[in-house]
Amino acid sequence: MKRTLWALLALVMVLSMVLSGCAQKVGTGKAIKVAIVVPLSGDVKTFGESTKAGAMMAIEEAQAGGMKFDVVTADSKCDAQEAANAANKVISQDKVKYIIGEVCSSASIPISGIANANKVLQISPTSTNPAVTVNEDGTVKPYTFRACFLDPFQGEVNASLAVELGAKKAAVLYDVGNDYVKGLAEYFKAAFEKKGGTVPVFEAYTKDDTDFAGVLGKVAAAGVDVLFLPDYYPKVNLIAAQVKEKGIKAIMIGGDGWDSPDLNLSLLEGCYFSNHYSPADPRPEVQNFVKAYQAKYGAVPDALATLAYDAAKILIQSIQEAGKDDPTLVKDKMAAIKYSGVSGEITFDKNHDPIKKAAIIKIQGGKTTFFKFVAP
Repeated sequence: MKRTLWALLALVMVLSMVLSGCAQKVGTGKAIKVAIVVPLSGDVKTFGESTKAGAMMAIEEAQAGGMKFDVVTADSKCDAQEAANAANKVISQDKVKYIIGEVCSSASIPISGIANANKVLQISPTSTNPAVTVNEDGTVKPYTFRACFLDPFQGEVNASLAVELGAKKAAVLYDVGNDYVKGLAEYFKAAFEKKGGTVPVFEAYTKDDTDFAGVLGKVAAAGVDVLFLPDYYPKVNLIAAQVKEKGIKAIMIGGDGWDSPDLNLSLLEGCYFSNHYSPADPRPEVQNFVKAYQAKYGAVPDALATLAYDAAKILIQSIQEAGKDDPTLVKDKMAAIKYSGVSGEITFDKNHDPIKKAAIIKIQGGKTTFFKFVAP
């Protein structure tokens, strides 16, 4: 009888050890392979630097909690071909299962095709073009998500801002070869005209253009109230300088592509742009993040860093909820996630897009200041 009892006790101990091993948290054993694919060189390298910093902060927090990650970084240069090369490299050579990136829509779109073909989960922190998560035929890309609002909403936000500022006529300048810029320009135009405004100047340029005298002459002649420029900060700086030279008084407004420490605020006094968050938001999630980021990097986090932090946290939470390092299981958990982050409460719609509010930032006194929030 005693032998039987001892045998049963031994069996219970063995089973307990086995079950405890099975219950080990995902990521505490073999390292989870993640790639951060961002522009670390080229025209918008500050976007990539901020994105990498925000994502790494979230990953390092998870590692401090016991998870293990093997992080690969690739420079995609905000370029479609470079992004495709980077995606192929991290998937085929580095064997990653998850990609955080890209920043620019024109680079995220080709990555999404490669990621989905290989069943690699991709979450873009900041790519706002609808085509990032949805195919041309309207079907959803099952392995691609984003942490930011979309350009149709951002175009509506800027059109509403223009009307609020009293604008009746608007000029729009855009890079015809950039999916993000062209799309946002079209969404703004449609929304502004729907609100009763007119757009007498809707002019395209190319990425390599540097002389805008011709199109700005049309802007000046049209006597517009606002000039909508939905490009990235290097082009905004270039055009803003020429706007000032010509003495054009129209208020310049733009999208989240303006958000960079390299934006020349002295050229944009009294101008506005839409963004994904404001460090002035009093929510504890925001203030705690801002303090921690400043302590780590010595700077106030921009929207790129903030959305990258949230994107990485969404990925980490989805892996934990899946309980297994398997992109197919993780994507299903991500699709159903409820996440409370720095940039807001996030759940995904049927297209893997979050429904979120936007912050309007005003440039005043040589600084970026919070103006207002706009909800969908």
